[in-house]
Amino acid sequence: MNEKWPKSLVVVGNGMAGSRLVSELRARDREMRITVFGAEAAQPYNRVLLSNVLAGITAPGDIGLTDPGWYAANDVDARLGAEVVAIDREHRTVTSADGRATPYDTLVLATGSAPVVPPLPGLDAEGVVAFRTLDDCRSIMDLADGAESAVVVGGGLLGLEAARGLAGRGLRVTVIHLAGHLMERQLDAEAGGVLQRTIGDLGVRTLVGARLTGARAENGRVTGVELDDGTVLPADLVVLACGIRPQTGLARAAGLTVDRGVVVDDRLRSVDDPDVHAIGECAQHQGTVYGLVAPAWEQARILADLLTGGDSRYEGSRQVTRLKAAGIELAAMGETALGDDEAEVVRFADPTRGTYKKVVIRDDRLIGAILIGETTTAGLLTQLYDRAAPVPSDRLGLLFHGLSPATPAETPVRIPDAATVCACNNVSKGRIRACWEAGARDVADVAAETRATTGCGGCRDTVEGILEWLGTQEVTSPPRSGRT
Repeated sequence: MNEKWPKSLVVVGNGMAGSRLVSELRARDREMRITVFGAEAAQPYNRVLLSNVLAGITAPGDIGLTDPGWYAANDVDARLGAEVVAIDREHRTVTSADGRATPYDTLVLATGSAPVVPPLPGLDAEGVVAFRTLDDCRSIMDLADGAESAVVVGGGLLGLEAARGLAGRGLRVTVIHLAGHLMERQLDAEAGGVLQRTIGDLGVRTLVGARLTGARAENGRVTGVELDDGTVLPADLVVLACGIRPQTGLARAAGLTVDRGVVVDDRLRSVDDPDVHAIGECAQHQGTVYGLVAPAWEQARILADLLTGGDSRYEGSRQVTRLKAAGIELAAMGETALGDDEAEVVRFADPTRGTYKKVVIRDDRLIGAILIGETTTAGLLTQLYDRAAPVPSDRLGLLFHGLSPATPAETPVRIPDAATVCACNNVSKGRIRACWEAGARDVADVAAETRATTGCGGCRDTVEGILEWLGTQEVTSPPRSGRT
């Protein structure tokens, strides 16, 4: 082992960021001593897929990120269900709840986030659950059995996915949202209105601009919620999806600089201690805390490279949001609500059919997009956005697949083999081509081989487009870099 590499690494947090870092490190180095602490007793799982579990589409056992025997097989000391309660930077140890001190050469904080629970009366009643973990998901499913009505507090991504899942289980569902339109962080007001109508057609009532004042209960069991205008909504189940807050208590107590998250530099090191790193939802880089899986996995990949002798730098991530709910197609990225006279905006709306499309262009580059209801160009837009590539002169092809008179140069099928298609798992077009030539014929085959589409899911359209195109070709030679 290179003497500059850490001999003993401790990772605090075994969620999507921490577990990915461990797997990336072990793929690069077989000798490094790795200890990972997980506050949850469960094996690491894909939190993005919890809404599918809630909807009954996916079984809880099918969202794991590692096999149960992976840690032992790869000589990783995994301490699941073991919470770290203190960091001693002077003596380079972490202390777990059982009082055991574990030394480290390098420490990585991947402590994630905790759900925001408003300090309102009644939210401690039975039947009120914050939606964040697999255990939360199981509790909600148990409570949904026999329930007739549910209220979801929060009309963001997670809240809408939870609402759609509960509606699919036959409950009457109402979403209450404080902002003036749904998913206000990703959508403009017009898109939020289209989404509200779409989800309403699927059996979910939404109240925007609504402020929760508390929950009502009888004999300790929730019976409804009350709004600030006096409205009382009956509910057998209340799901809190009010946002998340980075878990930074350990870092703060250890004297590390914390703003919204643990402040890190381009090498993902704490600005106070070069032997302490932070990744995922607990890390703050250049003023930004990322709440999506793709940035967390990108950070894990870069840090694994750095800890094994590489010279990577983290320059920030471009975020693409996909709403994963049955009956709703939605993709959003970048700046979508601009009052910038220098930005070109191309928009199409058909609210009666649940369709809204918008692209925002500046200096001939795509800086933002929204697609609701019909997302066939999502792969193209994601590639243009991720690569900051010039947009085609005919803007029509950005909104409607197949209507442009010529295939834009940056469509998923014509990008170079070296281009990254799945940012979450660092899968290039060339790897997808290689899978196809080895016999893969659908997205499930490619996912099994490369893990593409298994993160945020934002690349699914691109992968499907590449496979569809490959199916029309006769491949007679092995893949080459840059081949189109």
